[in-house]
Amino acid sequence: MKKIENPFLTNTYQGSEYFCNRVDETKRIISNIKSGNSTTLMAIRRIGKTGLIKHVFNEMPSNWKGIYIDILETENLNQFLNVFSTAILNAIPEKSTFGQSLWKFFKSLRPVIKFDALTGEPQAMFDLEKDDVANNITYVLQFLGKQDFKIVIAIDEFQQILNYPEKNIESWLRTRIQQLKNVVFVFSGSQQHLMEQIFTLPSRPFFRSSLILKLGKINKEDYIKFIENQFKKYNKEISLNHANDIIEWCNAHTYYVQLLCNRTFEVTEKKLKEETWKKQAFLLLKEQEDVFFSIRSMLTKPQWQLLKAIAHEGIVFMPTSNLFLSKYGLGTSATVIRSLKSLKSYQLIYEEFDENGKKYYSVYDLFFQRWVEGK
Repeated sequence: MKKIENPFLTNTYQGSEYFCNRVDETKRIISNIKSGNSTTLMAIRRIGKTGLIKHVFNEMPSNWKGIYIDILETENLNQFLNVFSTAILNAIPEKSTFGQSLWKFFKSLRPVIKFDALTGEPQAMFDLEKDDVANNITYVLQFLGKQDFKIVIAIDEFQQILNYPEKNIESWLRTRIQQLKNVVFVFSGSQQHLMEQIFTLPSRPFFRSSLILKLGKINKEDYIKFIENQFKKYNKEISLNHANDIIEWCNAHTYYVQLLCNRTFEVTEKKLKEETWKKQAFLLLKEQEDVFFSIRSMLTKPQWQLLKAIAHEGIVFMPTSNLFLSKYGLGTSATVIRSLKSLKSYQLIYEEFDENGKKYYSVYDLFFQRWVEGK
């Protein structure tokens, strides 16, 4: 593989050389696959779910096939079929033995297949009646299930199926999946409360259908070493203290660490200076300031005051406690509860549990949090 210009990737996976840690998580998912168990991968946004899935695909035995689809932008089953079919055709080379039979099968379904003018990748489009859409998805799954090797289908932002207009979609899809042999799924989602409802409530069709894996933050010491080594490979230098400071400022959140390292690496000629990474951090916030002002303008005063308070605290365990209310002048607990509900619905804050099972609240966008801290 050709050496890339900047080793700190933010939106793509380029192999294990540019991937930090996740050793235990990778082993666990691959072990699940070997045992025929699907995995439900849950985490807050931009913590590295997609990168982990791509890394698992990279580390799997060569005779296994991995298919990744992101259904966040799909609105119904027909769009799901289009995205799913396109992902399959892109994952399996047409010239391979399996690819030849796969393409022959897909052509029998008579989709419109176009090729992207820039990438040359195929795109499958179906325009079908409701019953035909469901039947075609079934046919595709059955075809994959007949193969004599492992196929791993990773469906990212799986909670999106709850927004489809078709009725009983969970039950329908669960029934189809149960019938498959040699096909294992990775269900991934960032809206954790919805994913938890789908997979942990006894009343739901997907209850106990997969093994749950909650993805946390990368170990700080491992991340420091990774950053140092990436600089070193390109004959650049970053001190352990500066790497630690970057991780601390980014709260060890994968996407933000990668992005800030990407920017600082780009402007560092030989040795990173403290003022360099701090300037890049400032510029990242400045570049998004118009968006942040827009968010602030849509919030009520109580909502904005609560958001600021949570940003300053970083983590808030008891947002309705008298101590917290009085410290930030937030009014009554009833007001805070209403504001919490609104901020969660806007996905400006999220709730999570620490290692002791205590629930806390934090701001979703780390850059927004850092910007709010200064207001």
